[in-house]
Amino acid sequence: MVDFEILHWLILLAQQAINAVGALIVTWGVAEALVRFLRLKLMRGGDGMTYGTQRIRERLGLHLLLALDVFIGADILGTVADPDWTKVGILGAIVAIRIVLSYLLTREIEEAHRVLSGIDNGAEPASTSDKIKS
Repeated sequence: MVDFEILHWLILLAQQAINAVGALIVTWGVAEALVRFLRLKLMRGGDGMTYGTQRIRERLGLHLLLALDVFIGADILGTVADPDWTKVGILGAIVAIRIVLSYLLTREIEEAHRVLSGIDNGAEPASTSDKIKS
């Protein structure tokens, strides 16, 4: 026979572990971005800052996207452990917000990747004023 109290406790433990993994992913991404930025700033000065910072932003964005997905999984487990309509509603709102954030981050990363691919292929990056005109 299944002891539901132990199962409940295991689900909450798994939720906390998954939240910790998400926090580690964010921390790792931010630390990596900081190290890369400092290295770029100290070694190159002003040269290549736009290109280099775009690469850093792209990698940081990928870490944040992964962490958002992990946090959604943890929230789902938390709702499974203690289901009620209020928590389901809150989970729905959190998931909706995180989906919007994921979508916007993905678009930003794709744009940065497109710009960086153009730079890598020798094309001049479009300036902000060029983007506004088009």
